[in-house]
Amino acid sequence: MWILYGSLAAFFAAITSILIKIGLEGVNPNIALAVRTIVIVAMAWGMVFVTGTFREISHISSRNLAFLVGSGLATGASWYFFFRALAVGEVARVATLDKFSVVITIILAAVFLGETITPRMMAGVGLITVGMVLLVR
Repeated sequence: MWILYGSLAAFFAAITSILIKIGLEGVNPNIALAVRTIVIVAMAWGMVFVTGTFREISHISSRNLAFLVGSGLATGASWYFFFRALAVGEVARVATLDKFSVVITIILAAVFLGETITPRMMAGVGLITVGMVLLVR
């Protein structure tokens, strides 16, 4: 099931980049980001209430909350710079550079989570890196 969800995430991320680029025409990137974030917040809380999981909020530990807040701050920073880059750059190049996060994630997962990087993964990381450099230049 994770492959389906991951594939749908990639598909919607691709659509997102195109919609953002069009929506940024004549709009300050900070305002555009704020509008998008309001929609995301409404959608996220809507999902919580529609699925009936709002009762589980009290089960979040302070440790979990700290990491989720950190994740939110990192996401906010990522979105801020993504919007700034899209405001002045080509979607294909900006999105490609943004997806270099895959390589960084693999490295950080190995360092901080102890996940194994296999030779196959190393080859994939190398190919992604070469592809990113070729597409961004």
